[in-house]
Amino acid sequence: MGWSVHHRIGLLHYAPQVSFRGYTLVCNARGDYAHLIDMEGRVCHSWQNDEGICYGYLLDNGHLLLRTQGAGGPPSENDPENAILELDWDGNLVWAYRNPMVHHDFERLPNGNTLVPVFEQIPAELAAQVQGGRGNSSGPRVMFGDVVQEVTPGGMVVDEWHSWEALVPEEDVICPLETRRMWTQQNALNVTGNGDLLVSFRQISTVGIVDRSSGKFIWKWGPGFIAHQHHPTYLDNGHVLLFDNGSHRGGATYSRVLEVDPATSEIVWEYHGDPHISFYSFHISGAERLPNGNTLICEGAPGRLFEVTPDKEIVWEYINPYVSRSGVSLDPMRALNSVFRAHRYGPDHPALQGRDLDPSRYANLNRLYAGQ
Repeated sequence: MGWSVHHRIGLLHYAPQVSFRGYTLVCNARGDYAHLIDMEGRVCHSWQNDEGICYGYLLDNGHLLLRTQGAGGPPSENDPENAILELDWDGNLVWAYRNPMVHHDFERLPNGNTLVPVFEQIPAELAAQVQGGRGNSSGPRVMFGDVVQEVTPGGMVVDEWHSWEALVPEEDVICPLETRRMWTQQNALNVTGNGDLLVSFRQISTVGIVDRSSGKFIWKWGPGFIAHQHHPTYLDNGHVLLFDNGSHRGGATYSRVLEVDPATSEIVWEYHGDPHISFYSFHISGAERLPNGNTLICEGAPGRLFEVTPDKEIVWEYINPYVSRSGVSLDPMRALNSVFRAHRYGPDHPALQGRDLDPSRYANLNRLYAGQ
């Protein structure tokens, strides 16, 4: 649905009796700041970084682990250097992993190492066998795939998983409306309760669980059911929650959030707009299951965040009022409020213990935007 230029921003709706009370971390998809907002939409803490904060989440020690640049594809010569940074609560840099091929997601492991997906050129012989994509097998000659690296605090790569070694060129086919520059474009990286990899490949509309010891898929699912999805997460019940963007789906275009049982590949819960076309983000976006059973949804392209109950009632809704300049727009000077992904933290979360979360410290911001 089209957005009115006069639509409200900030907090739109809040039902305290049925929402999961906490603080939501919001970063503009091409910005240089992160805001922690309360349920009223007021900024309670903020980070700023000149290299960029395009996406981040809180570690238990209150540090912000973040990605600096958009990196939707392999970088060109003039692209800024990409990095994964760790900032302390006060915004000081405490760790960095700089690699121009790092993109999209990252996961801090219990051993202190960090998992990151990186682009790497696929062997030419294999690239020629990959099916689909605009231009089919005629080009381009260079094709990139995804490698998951485990990086130590000292920056040493101690483990790698090459995605193309577990894929089948004839089965894992690139969407015919996408280019052949990338086979997979891994847009999410998580781990299961057993420490296996949970991955999402946008180009081939596929999610899967990869056994870390063998490098093989335990579960692989998606084509024909989802389209260019984002952000699968592993739930306590063993199911996988994901955001099905729906771009290039065919027919009416809409997004939805799905809970899938990997044991059967059955969709056991679904949220969509009413009407369907009222909820849609063609790229980015995510969904997170909250401790009270509700689901926090990030409709990323329009910067809309909302919380729904298991019965699909919207109990909290917020439009990101902050904008940044982005080359993703058809007009590169247009200001966008897009959000790659958002996270909610309860008041008892370890990252927030002993922290000053008084919104009056950001009175000027909150006077402008909260509840407009």
